[in-house]
Amino acid sequence: MENGLIGFFEKNSIYIVMFIILVVWIGIFLFMFRTDKHLKDIEKELQSSSSKGKEN
Repeated sequence: MENGLIGFFEKNSIYIVMFIILVVWIGIFLFMFRTDKHLKDIEKELQSSSSKGKEN
């Protein structure tokens, strides 16, 4: 079984761990970027609604 899938994981375990960590970090940064974009949209909406209220 050394040439099979288990052998692949045993020989390349550090690369597999690095790949998983990279995927997790990319996911974290994408989540943060998306959240920041949504927060900016909400801030713009709140500013526009508060400025409309002050004009009247």
